[in-house]
Amino acid sequence: MIFDFEPGDKVFNPNKKDWGIGQVQSIIKEKVTINFQNVGKKVINGKNIELIRINE
Repeated sequence: MIFDFEPGDKVFNPNKKDWGIGQVQSIIKEKVTINFQNVGKKVINGKNIELIRINE
């Protein structure tokens, strides 16, 4: 699976809006590491969680 993200992109998880805006740190296969404003670093499975990129 190819994600439409790269390190440095700003994203948010529409199912966890309270996490705030996150910045993609790394993508290894389906594992996406994101540093969110309100909850810190999360490693999520990109196959199971939809992320939306924020265009700045």
